[in-house]
Amino acid sequence: MATSNDIKNGTVIKENGQLWSVIDFQHVKPGKGGAFVRTKQKNVVSGKIIDKTYNAGAKIETANVDRRDFQYLYQDGEDFVFMDQTDYDQITVSAVVVGDASKYMLESQQVQIALHEGEPLYLEMPASVILEVTYTEPGLQGDRSTGGTKPATVETGAEIQVPLFLETGTKVKVDTRTGDYLGRVND
Repeated sequence: MATSNDIKNGTVIKENGQLWSVIDFQHVKPGKGGAFVRTKQKNVVSGKIIDKTYNAGAKIETANVDRRDFQYLYQDGEDFVFMDQTDYDQITVSAVVVGDASKYMLESQQVQIALHEGEPLYLEMPASVILEVTYTEPGLQGDRSTGGTKPATVETGAEIQVPLFLETGTKVKVDTRTGDYLGRVND
Protein backbone atom coordinates (compact mmCIF):
# COMPACT_ATOMS: atom_id res chain seq x y z
CA MET A 1 0.00 0.00 0.00
CA ALA A 2 1.15 3.51 -0.82
CA THR A 3 -0.16 6.91 0.22
CA SER A 4 -1.36 9.84 -1.84
CA ASN A 5 2.00 11.51 -1.14
CA ASP A 6 3.68 8.88 -3.37
CA ILE A 7 1.64 9.87 -6.45
CA LYS A 8 3.62 11.08 -9.44
CA ASN A 9 3.18 11.08 -13.23
CA GLY A 10 3.05 7.54 -14.59
CA THR A 11 1.90 5.96 -11.31
CA VAL A 12 -0.75 3.31 -11.95
CA ILE A 13 -3.47 3.17 -9.30
CA LYS A 14 -5.76 0.19 -8.82
CA GLU A 15 -9.24 1.34 -7.84
CA ASN A 16 -12.55 -0.57 -7.96
CA GLY A 17 -10.91 -3.34 -10.00
CA GLN A 18 -9.74 -0.89 -12.69
CA LEU A 19 -6.30 0.51 -13.48
CA TRP A 20 -5.81 4.28 -13.73
CA SER A 21 -2.59 5.93 -14.90
CA VAL A 22 -1.77 9.35 -13.41
CA ILE A 23 -1.32 11.87 -16.24
CA ASP A 24 -0.96 14.97 -14.07
CA PHE A 25 -0.87 15.66 -10.33
CA GLN A 26 -0.62 18.64 -8.02
CA HIS A 27 0.05 18.69 -4.27
CA VAL A 28 -2.08 21.48 -2.78
CA LYS A 29 -1.62 23.05 0.67
CA PRO A 30 -4.37 25.60 1.16
CA GLY A 31 -4.17 28.29 3.85
CA LYS A 32 -6.96 26.65 5.81
CA GLY A 33 -7.69 22.97 6.12
CA GLY A 34 -5.64 19.91 5.24
CA ALA A 35 -3.43 19.35 2.24
CA PHE A 36 -4.64 17.25 -0.68
CA VAL A 37 -3.49 15.84 -4.00
CA ARG A 38 -5.40 16.76 -7.17
CA THR A 39 -4.88 14.28 -10.04
CA LYS A 40 -5.90 13.75 -13.63
CA GLN A 41 -6.11 10.02 -14.36
CA LYS A 42 -6.57 7.99 -17.51
CA ASN A 43 -8.23 4.59 -17.51
CA VAL A 44 -5.59 2.21 -18.87
CA VAL A 45 -8.12 0.03 -20.71
CA SER A 46 -10.82 2.42 -21.96
CA GLY A 47 -8.79 5.66 -22.20
CA LYS A 48 -11.40 7.62 -20.22
CA ILE A 49 -9.91 10.62 -18.35
CA ILE A 50 -11.17 11.73 -14.93
CA ASP A 51 -10.19 14.23 -12.23
CA LYS A 52 -9.77 12.78 -8.75
CA THR A 53 -8.73 14.33 -5.44
CA TYR A 54 -7.11 12.49 -2.51
CA ASN A 55 -6.56 13.76 1.03
CA ALA A 56 -2.90 14.00 2.03
CA GLY A 57 -1.69 10.67 3.40
CA ALA A 58 -4.74 8.72 2.14
CA LYS A 59 -3.99 5.05 1.42
CA ILE A 60 -4.02 4.07 -2.26
CA GLU A 61 -3.35 0.76 -3.96
CA THR A 62 -0.74 0.98 -6.71
CA ALA A 63 -0.47 -1.60 -9.46
CA ASN A 64 2.84 -3.12 -10.46
CA VAL A 65 3.29 -2.16 -14.11
CA ASP A 66 6.34 -3.41 -15.98
CA ARG A 67 7.42 -1.29 -18.97
CA ARG A 68 9.64 -3.25 -21.34
CA ASP A 69 11.21 -2.68 -24.75
CA PHE A 70 9.74 -4.65 -27.63
CA GLN A 71 10.31 -4.84 -31.36
CA TYR A 72 7.31 -4.87 -33.72
CA LEU A 73 7.51 -7.94 -35.96
CA TYR A 74 4.32 -8.21 -38.04
CA GLN A 75 0.54 -7.95 -38.10
CA ASP A 76 -1.40 -11.20 -37.71
CA GLY A 77 -4.98 -10.51 -38.79
CA GLU A 78 -6.32 -7.91 -36.32
CA ASP A 79 -3.51 -8.52 -33.82
CA PHE A 80 0.11 -7.36 -33.73
CA VAL A 81 3.12 -9.54 -32.84
CA PHE A 82 6.02 -8.09 -30.82
CA MET A 83 9.30 -9.57 -29.60
CA ASP A 84 10.68 -8.83 -26.13
CA GLN A 85 14.18 -7.33 -26.47
CA THR A 86 15.50 -9.02 -23.30
CA ASP A 87 14.43 -12.66 -23.61
CA TYR A 88 13.24 -12.76 -27.26
CA ASP A 89 9.78 -14.08 -26.32
CA GLN A 90 7.00 -13.11 -28.69
CA ILE A 91 3.67 -11.69 -27.53
CA THR A 92 0.49 -10.94 -29.44
CA VAL A 93 -1.17 -7.60 -28.70
CA SER A 94 -4.73 -6.76 -29.77
CA ALA A 95 -5.48 -3.85 -32.11
CA VAL A 96 -7.44 -2.19 -29.27
CA VAL A 97 -4.30 -1.97 -27.10
CA VAL A 98 -2.11 -0.80 -30.01
CA GLY A 99 -4.66 1.85 -31.04
CA ASP A 100 -3.52 4.74 -33.26
CA ALA A 101 0.13 3.71 -32.93
CA SER A 102 -0.50 1.22 -35.76
CA LYS A 103 -0.63 4.16 -38.20
CA TYR A 104 3.07 4.87 -37.60
CA MET A 105 4.59 1.42 -36.93
CA LEU A 106 6.95 -0.19 -39.39
CA GLU A 107 8.32 -3.70 -39.02
CA SER A 108 11.27 -3.82 -36.57
CA GLN A 109 10.06 -0.56 -34.92
CA GLN A 110 11.18 -0.24 -31.28
CA VAL A 111 8.29 0.39 -28.85
CA GLN A 112 7.67 0.19 -25.12
CA ILE A 113 4.79 -1.95 -23.84
CA ALA A 114 3.40 -1.67 -20.32
CA LEU A 115 2.48 -5.07 -18.84
CA HIS A 116 0.42 -5.81 -15.72
CA GLU A 117 0.51 -9.45 -14.59
CA GLY A 118 1.66 -10.43 -18.09
CA GLU A 119 -1.25 -8.64 -19.77
CA PRO A 120 -0.39 -5.79 -22.21
CA LEU A 121 -2.04 -2.53 -21.06
CA TYR A 122 -0.81 0.10 -23.49
CA LEU A 123 1.91 0.80 -26.01
CA GLU A 124 4.28 3.79 -26.07
CA MET A 125 5.83 4.83 -29.37
CA PRO A 126 8.88 7.05 -29.74
CA ALA A 127 7.87 10.75 -29.93
CA SER A 128 8.55 10.81 -33.67
CA VAL A 129 9.25 8.37 -36.51
CA ILE A 130 10.72 8.72 -39.99
CA LEU A 131 8.42 7.54 -42.78
CA GLU A 132 8.57 7.74 -46.57
CA VAL A 133 5.80 9.48 -48.53
CA THR A 134 4.37 6.86 -50.90
CA TYR A 135 1.83 9.10 -52.61
CA THR A 136 1.05 12.79 -52.82
CA GLU A 137 -0.07 15.11 -55.60
CA PRO A 138 2.93 16.55 -57.44
CA GLY A 139 4.10 20.00 -56.38
CA LEU A 140 3.95 22.87 -58.85
CA GLN A 141 6.54 25.55 -59.49
CA GLY A 142 5.85 28.38 -57.09
CA ASP A 143 4.45 26.10 -54.35
CA ARG A 144 7.25 27.16 -52.02
CA SER A 145 5.08 29.62 -50.12
CA THR A 146 4.60 29.16 -46.41
CA GLY A 147 1.47 27.78 -44.83
CA GLY A 148 0.00 25.66 -47.63
CA THR A 149 -0.47 21.94 -47.04
CA LYS A 150 -1.74 18.93 -48.96
CA PRO A 151 -2.57 15.33 -47.98
CA ALA A 152 0.12 12.68 -48.35
CA THR A 153 0.07 8.93 -47.74
CA VAL A 154 3.07 7.47 -45.93
CA GLU A 155 4.44 3.91 -46.16
CA THR A 156 2.32 2.67 -43.23
CA GLY A 157 -0.88 3.76 -45.00
CA ALA A 158 -1.55 6.74 -42.72
CA GLU A 159 -2.53 10.06 -44.28
CA ILE A 160 -0.85 13.22 -43.00
CA GLN A 161 -0.74 16.87 -44.06
CA VAL A 162 2.56 17.99 -45.62
CA PRO A 163 3.82 21.23 -47.22
CA LEU A 164 2.95 21.78 -50.90
CA PHE A 165 6.54 21.34 -52.14
CA LEU A 166 7.00 17.74 -50.88
CA GLU A 167 6.98 14.96 -53.46
CA THR A 168 6.48 11.19 -53.48
CA GLY A 169 9.57 9.36 -52.17
CA THR A 170 10.54 12.07 -49.66
CA LYS A 171 11.29 10.91 -46.11
CA VAL A 172 9.52 12.92 -43.42
CA LYS A 173 9.54 13.05 -39.62
CA VAL A 174 6.07 12.51 -38.11
CA ASP A 175 4.88 13.16 -34.53
CA THR A 176 3.38 9.83 -33.32
CA ARG A 177 1.10 11.52 -30.77
CA THR A 178 -0.63 13.95 -33.14
CA GLY A 179 0.22 12.75 -36.65
CA ASP A 180 1.71 16.17 -37.50
CA TYR A 181 4.45 16.67 -40.08
CA LEU A 182 7.64 17.75 -38.25
CA GLY A 183 10.08 18.14 -41.13
CA ARG A 184 11.86 16.64 -44.08
CA VAL A 185 14.67 14.13 -43.48
CA ASN A 186 17.71 14.13 -45.76
CA ASP A 187 19.62 10.87 -46.10
